[in-house]
Parts: sequence; structure tokens; C-alpha cells
Amino acid sequence: MRADRLVAALLFLQERGRVTVPELAAELEVSERTARRDLEALAASGIPVYSQRGRGGGWSLIGGARTNLTGLGADEIRALFFATGPLTATPELRATLRKLVRALPATLRADAEAAARSGVTDGTDWSRNAVTADAAHRSALQRAVVDGTRVRLGYAGVGKAAGERVIDPLGLVAKAGTDYLVAGTAKGLRTFRLSRVLSVEPTGEAVVRPPDFDLATAWRTLAEAFEDGMYAVTARARVDPEALPLLQRLLGGRVRVGSRLPDGWTEVWVDGPAPKAIAAHLSGLGARLEVLEPPEVRDVLAGLGAELTATYGRPGPGRRPQ
Repeated sequence: MRADRLVAALLFLQERGRVTVPELAAELEVSERTARRDLEALAASGIPVYSQRGRGGGWSLIGGARTNLTGLGADEIRALFFATGPLTATPELRATLRKLVRALPATLRADAEAAARSGVTDGTDWSRNAVTADAAHRSALQRAVVDGTRVRLGYAGVGKAAGERVIDPLGLVAKAGTDYLVAGTAKGLRTFRLSRVLSVEPTGEAVVRPPDFDLATAWRTLAEAFEDGMYAVTARARVDPEALPLLQRLLGGRVRVGSRLPDGWTEVWVDGPAPKAIAAHLSGLGARLEVLEPPEVRDVLAGLGAELTATYGRPGPGRRPQ
């Protein structure tokens, strides 16, 4: 589009100070005739652009005039480039940032470039597993959300075989460093973790949006339902005070600390989605924690203890009975 070219021509002028028609034509990938018309159009629109003939001539902004096309302040620019700098692995974002840098006044450009270099994103966890979606999948989903296009999504849920389903992408949400897609499905609104997306294929059909759909409201409803499942079962226990910090690090907000008991231990309540899940987390504390109720969690822990005793309580390879 010509409007895009005119903006690009102005940014190129601001960056170089003075340009020739062949230089601008090469930058914009157009003919020299088109580049000349674009420069003349800038001058006609009131931009202080003038041409100088002869050796060393070219087109310049009068008096080195600059136009800040962004309208951003110094603090806003630093925040923007600090946030986007670590993500510059994608060609699209690198190109966008280059254009934005050109639009900045020289006094702000150095700070922006420094902010863009001041962060790094590591896409793997400490187990060396990838935790971010493939850039192509994220870009495809972003396009589908913006364009309102239904997609066929390849997805591998937790403990489930990979499969495909047709969904209506409605929005993207970032929660605590993890990206999710909110989408309409045959079973209603669902969330999909982007790191488990395997493929994205647009169907060409238009998305069907629920009436009065609001992404923030929909996410809160979905998140609350998920959190309710995470707190479905509560276990009451007593824990050695020396082990309490470890328990809190393991389970965070799912541990509620009570008062000190007469025996010196501390009463706690631990929330989880099921007795097995709670028992799995607490079993590592061994005798430093005792579950008091409910019986279902105690039974699971007793079963785990019996399995461990059966496995490790008998002589293993290379060991002799005492």
C-alpha cells in the first residue's frame, strides 16, 4: 500500500539524513520512478522534504527535522523494548522493532536499543523440556484470532493421545509465563496450552463467537473452574516445623498454616484435586508430616508406604540379608 511506503520512506529519511532516489528505491524495493513520486508526495503533504541536485545531493528533511511517529515517551519506550527484546527470534518481530527504532528521535533510540538487549528468554524448563509453543503455531493462532478464522488444531493433552479438533480461536492469555488459547468447541469454551499445540490449519470458515463475548470475563470463568478442581480435596495434617518451609515451597498457596500444637508440631491444611495427588506431594516428607484426615488420603499414603517397603525393604541385587 502506498501509505505504508510513504511512512517507510519518511523513516528511511530520518535514519539516513539524506538519501538518493536509487537508495530509496532499493530500500523500498520499487522502481526509481515510484521512489521519486513518493518523495514528491511527502513534500506535497507538508513534510519538510527538499531535494538538492548535483554531486553529494539527494533528498533531505529541512533542518534535520524529525517526526516522532510513535507518540511514546521515554519510559514507555524502555518498557516496550524491554518486554519485546527477548522475543526477537521471530523475523516478523525483528522487522517491526527495526521500523519502530527508525521512528524514534535520536535521543530515545539508544535507550530503546539497550532495553532490547537487556533480557533473554529461555524456552526450556530445568528438565530441558520445551515450555513455549513453536513460533509458527503462535503466529498462526494470533492470525486466526484477529482474522476470526476457524482452525483445525493438532493437540496433545496431558495423559492423552495426540489428536485433531476443529475449534473457534477467540483469544490468547498469558498466565505466570505460560500461554493459553481460549477457544469455542463443540463442548463449549475450553483452554488449550500453547506448548501442547502440534499443528494449526485454517479451515477458511468464520469463527462463531458467543454473544457478548469478552475475553477477560471468559478467562476468569475458565480459570475459576480450573482452580475449583485444584482445591477439590483438603487434608488436615501436622508437620515438623523444620519441614514446614519445604512444604510451602512445594505447594505454595495450597498450604494453609494453623497454630502450633502442644507437641511442638504445626497444624496445616493442604488442598489438592484428589487424594492421590495430595498423597503424592506429601509422601516425600516421610515421617516429618502426618496426615490426620481424611481417611482417603491416609489410605493412599499407607498403600504407597507398603509398596516402598516391599520394593526397598527386601535385599536387592548385590545385597545380603543382615
